[in-house]
Amino acid sequence: MTGRLVHTGQVVVDLVMAVPALPPLGGDVLASSTNLVPGGGFNVMAAAARSGARVLYAGSHGTGGFGDLARAALTAEGVELAHEPTSEVDTGVVVVLVDATGERTFATGTGAEGRLRAELLDRVLPKKDDVVYVSGYSLLHEINRAALLEWLPRLPGSRILFDPGPLIADVNPGDLREILSTVDIVSCNAREADVLGELPPIAVVRDGAKGCRVNENGRFTDVPGFPVDAVDTTGAGDTHCGVLAAELLCGSTVLDAAVRANAAAALSVTRRGPATSPCRAEIDQLVEAMR
Repeated sequence: MTGRLVHTGQVVVDLVMAVPALPPLGGDVLASSTNLVPGGGFNVMAAAARSGARVLYAGSHGTGGFGDLARAALTAEGVELAHEPTSEVDTGVVVVLVDATGERTFATGTGAEGRLRAELLDRVLPKKDDVVYVSGYSLLHEINRAALLEWLPRLPGSRILFDPGPLIADVNPGDLREILSTVDIVSCNAREADVLGELPPIAVVRDGAKGCRVNENGRFTDVPGFPVDAVDTTGAGDTHCGVLAAELLCGSTVLDAAVRANAAAALSVTRRGPATSPCRAEIDQLVEAMR
């Protein structure tokens, strides 16, 4: 594995509270548990790093308690940081309310991760054997979007992996077309693929427990999932995307990378929490067991 995963997305801190039900307007409820954990792009990077990839976080992060937590988590996973903390603001936080049915409701406070300025990206110099990860969430932040639209066309042949995310329908269509013109590979779920419409020549479309479908220049291949007893599907898509990137960096074909990404996602849903990606040896074991 010679190249790196260069991640240009957003790391935030998730404040996760388990509640019996959402409070009524003006009301209050008591949470049965409260956890403060790194989230957002952290989950993708952790998955890639646990599969042996070198990972560089090229996004912005802030000064303060949330930024400290995010940096500590990234460092623990072996992720390198491209930039010093942004001094004027902390990393953002997402309040996640999880009700008794498992339904999740979010409120996001954007911080330093939404201020990735062009001059910061200009200091990041990917190489041809790197995979550059771009998140659809970045296109919802004006500063990040402008920086990426200027920076991506100037890359020296690095493969660009685009993960559109659930809010892709909120992105300006013109900006989306401009980004897609630079993209080599899309990794998304079936609903996001419908929103995007025409996909780049290479696309991996996730379909939950069924696995995924790979499109390579108009040739479609179904890659089956791995049967497991799921307890928490949070972060499964992030795991899939991170392991897919790690395998591409290893020189795997897209189809072989998709098989291992399916295995990793399957293992991740057997564990509770967002950043539950397995290590490389665990993926090896499951893939071998299913042959």
